[in-house]
Order: sequence, then C-alpha cells, then structure tokens
Amino acid sequence: MQETPRRRVARYALAAAFLIAGGAHLRAPAGFIAITPHWVPWPEQVIALTGLAEIAGAAGLMIAPLRRAAGIGLALYALCVWPANLNHALNDIALGGVHLGWWYHAPRLMLQPVIIWWALWASGVTDWPWRTGRSRRP
Repeated sequence: MQETPRRRVARYALAAAFLIAGGAHLRAPAGFIAITPHWVPWPEQVIALTGLAEIAGAAGLMIAPLRRAAGIGLALYALCVWPANLNHALNDIALGGVHLGWWYHAPRLMLQPVIIWWALWASGVTDWPWRTGRSRRP
C-alpha cells in the first residue's frame, strides 16, 4: 500500500503524540499512576513500560519494515489503556488537585476508538474508510 502525503502527515503527527506521551509517562508518572485501576499490578512499573512502549511505537512508525507492526501495537496499546481513562472519568480522580469534568472525559473516552483507527490507518494496516476499488484486496 503506497503512502499518500495525507497518511504520512497523520503518521508523523501520531508518532509525535506518542513520543510526547511516552516521555511524559517516564518524566512525570504520578498522574498516570493515579488513574491506573486498582486491579493493575505494579502500577509504577506498568507506567514505565507503557511509556517505553509509546516511544518504541513512535519509532516503529518511522521505520518502514516496522511500521505495520508498530501501528498494530499502538492500536492495541490504546485499547489496553482505555480502562485507565475510564477509571479516571468514573472516579473523578484529581490530577495536581484539579478535577476534570465530563467536558474533558467524554471527548477523551469517545476519541479512543479514533486513536485506535488512526494508528491502524497511519501505519498502512487499513485503508478504511478511503478504500478505492483499485486498493481492495480479494
């Protein structure tokens, strides 16, 4: 599947977002630890590993032979962190003393499927919804 300029920009933007988020997980883990559901074991280590996973995924998006695997990995990652975002919203967990209302949480939760799709589309795993007759696989 040939990369279009639109897909390339989406891939660069996604890689930058995951690189920044991964760095934040490593530099300032307290907020991420705070929203981690109680059933997740070793939250400090999990947050560090998720930061490394985000950075590795961002790098993988930039390396053509790794791009599809990175996209699938980042999509799965975004799916797996959804419980933390839900926990944050449902339990109104304050970060830095600030309670974020549903004005923040509702769009954040609704955008999670978009992030999953974005990782798959930007990495060339899917063409949906812009598939053309020529690019359809039998």
